[in-house]
Amino acid sequence: MERLIFKNLSEWKNSPYRKPLILKGVRQVGKTWVLREFGRRYYENTAYFNFDENEEYKQFFKTTKDVDRILQNLMLASGQKIEPEKTLIIFDEVQDCPKVINSMKYFCENAPQYHIACAGSLLGIALAKPSSFPVGKVNFMQIDPMTFTEFLLANGDENLAKYLETVDTIEPIPDAFFNPLYEKLKMYYVTGGMPESVKMWTEARDVSAMQEALSGIIGAYERDFAKHPDVSEFPKISKIWKSIPSQLARENKKFLYKVVKEGARAREYEDALQWLVDARLVHKVYRSTAPGLPIAAYDDLSAFKIYLADVGLLRRLAQLAPTAFGEGNRLFTEFKGALTENFVLQTLVTQFEVIPRYWSQTNPPYEVDFLIQRENDIFPVEVKSEANTTSKSLRKFKELFPDKVKLRIRFSLDNLKLDGDVLNIPLFMADQTDRLIGVALAKR
Repeated sequence: MERLIFKNLSEWKNSPYRKPLILKGVRQVGKTWVLREFGRRYYENTAYFNFDENEEYKQFFKTTKDVDRILQNLMLASGQKIEPEKTLIIFDEVQDCPKVINSMKYFCENAPQYHIACAGSLLGIALAKPSSFPVGKVNFMQIDPMTFTEFLLANGDENLAKYLETVDTIEPIPDAFFNPLYEKLKMYYVTGGMPESVKMWTEARDVSAMQEALSGIIGAYERDFAKHPDVSEFPKISKIWKSIPSQLARENKKFLYKVVKEGARAREYEDALQWLVDARLVHKVYRSTAPGLPIAAYDDLSAFKIYLADVGLLRRLAQLAPTAFGEGNRLFTEFKGALTENFVLQTLVTQFEVIPRYWSQTNPPYEVDFLIQRENDIFPVEVKSEANTTSKSLRKFKELFPDKVKLRIRFSLDNLKLDGDVLNIPLFMADQTDRLIGVALAKR
């Protein structure tokens, strides 16, 4: 599989300011494979240490802070060769080893010639504990589920992926590309971006194996919930997780604790929800009161929406059968377009540094699905799961904040076009949002 993160990893390798790397990402998103493949492609050799399989390696970090001695012990114990600049050292499953994470400070200060990358599931949780963290001594990188572009590459559709990358004018996509891309996007809604699920589909075209892969991943996540240090939080995390499809199926997708459990209060469940956010299993999108900068200053902390890390996992958790993908655009409109909204958020999170917000008002009710910050501009985004769309909320937003809106963005099944200041992006081009905004602004 081709992952776009290799470009970022290559920049890290060649950076004069390189520090030990911490690669974060949910379980089974492909962290280990990516690091080992990166080592194979870009280094003479790779020294791989897994602290879950070989717990005894942890002792080398407990007894000394001398980097040379730690490496000597690891080489002797594993029989692996380590040379400065030429070897990629991978420390895997480090989430339970605070001493390993802490040692990155000494590698950074005393042995910058060694190239080190750490990975582990639930690392976001581990790093939330301040005691173990070497502040300012590591580089971070996030690996998310495979994007639609990466899915196309895995599916053997390099020509379509290449075509999307070359679109540099805002004009309709020819049917010869539009129709196959629309069909492939339906397929992506079914598989999602978890590498195992994609592999089962792209290599074997096996729907039941793909379904099983997604069930297995969800099962692994649910077993992880039990790793919360406070055992009483486990059932709460579970309940929030299982409530996500019904939260997203509602017309107003604002997260409601009462959907988790009748009579539930925020203070009982907010720690459990934060655990899911830290684990990056869910994205928390706050309601914004106005399109100002910094965007966080306008958050209404009492109102937010929750989305899943991956659209395929959402489909599986909602128990939607893959057969929906053969029925016109039913998959896009299924449970009020929740899959489409989740898909769009998933792509925006990988392209923009600041997590999107949303905007709404009651009396009369209007809602803009997302606000994205691109450099020092904020753009309202509406997600439509059909074609021939009207955008009342985008119109209202422009009325209320006329000076703040350079461009309004709508994702739908309509073709690529710029209608005044409304940029319509076909859903299958969501990965190109950042670039297309640039093209549209230059045109206006």
